[in-house]
Amino acid sequence: MEKVDCLVIGAGAAGLFCAARTAARGRRTLVLDHGRKPAEKVRISGGGRCNFTNLNTHADNFLSDNRHFAKSALARYRPEDFCALMQRHGLSWQEKTLGQLFCDQKSGAIIRMLLDELDSAGGTLRLETSLKAVEAGPDSFRVSTSYGDISCQSLVIATGGLSIPKMGATGLAYDLARQFGHDIVPVRPALVPLTFEGEIQADFKALAGVSLPVQATARPGPSFTEGLLFTHRGLSGPAILQASSYWSEGQPVVLNLLPDGDGLEPVRQMRRQTPFRSVQTALSSLFPARLVPLLSRFHSGPVSQPVHTLSDRDIAVLEGALQAWHLTPSGSEGWRTAEVTAGGVATAALSSQSLESRHRKGLFFIGECVDVTGWLGGYNFQWAWASAAAAADHA
Repeated sequence: MEKVDCLVIGAGAAGLFCAARTAARGRRTLVLDHGRKPAEKVRISGGGRCNFTNLNTHADNFLSDNRHFAKSALARYRPEDFCALMQRHGLSWQEKTLGQLFCDQKSGAIIRMLLDELDSAGGTLRLETSLKAVEAGPDSFRVSTSYGDISCQSLVIATGGLSIPKMGATGLAYDLARQFGHDIVPVRPALVPLTFEGEIQADFKALAGVSLPVQATARPGPSFTEGLLFTHRGLSGPAILQASSYWSEGQPVVLNLLPDGDGLEPVRQMRRQTPFRSVQTALSSLFPARLVPLLSRFHSGPVSQPVHTLSDRDIAVLEGALQAWHLTPSGSEGWRTAEVTAGGVATAALSSQSLESRHRKGLFFIGECVDVTGWLGGYNFQWAWASAAAAADHA
């Protein structure tokens, strides 16, 4: 039987990072993954540029049944810590918007950095190896794999969630958690496009490719002011992906199509300065031309009428409708396109300091499989780094 000090299951962002830091402590460390390549979600992140963290990371940027759980790990391993690691490897980055950092050398360079860190620390990576069973002894674990049996003192589960199954996502982490008495917060796709049915879906299909800035809200979640994109099946874009993490089936998403705070003041100015312009022309000055016919339904009169015929009340009613467009999705694109998994291993039985199980000494859960889900924009990678670092100090 092969013997190691620490066995990490899952060669994604969290697993590789944890293994490298554990090996650097002098622990004999092995990483297993059933895939052919490591860190596939790192590879596709940010369109291949890898949005590896967010400068504004705070526990408030995460969903969890315990909103305080992530504070400890996030405070002890910060975005600037990962930036310092990248700098030591000669990598650079750019801030895009809202604190999002992207790697100039693209995602492959970050994967290579993680692998180099593991190798230089003396850790080992073994791919195309499936896990068959885990048995717990008095002070160790016996892990049966397709490669053979392994004995380890510490077992770190970093296999992620259910998002993007074509990349090998499975529910293995949840199965292992249940085996050791852990509860699972119901999982659902998060950061995912929303779909619609019926007439509104046909409207959106005709608008596929049109984008505009909006403020999107799925109550009781916060509001997100970012871009919206119409698709053949519904709505996408950063604002919708953010709101989707808070959306519940049967509930509406509220769109403010006038997020800059000026409302329809440009229409009021047009009424004074160019009074014979049409309502349609006025709307076309604020929104993409292809969208105007749909938005015209919010106006009670003909869109060909001159703006000078609009009363203050007419404009106020139109303004209110554009600022609070209630839309009820029929569903989402599901696991196929979800960027992350919401829910997961309940935090109540995990140490916030070390991510170690309170039910079984030496067992750790890190990364996406835990009930900590970040916003769009590098937050989930920062949770991967932070939770991995916390576990690595104890595994």
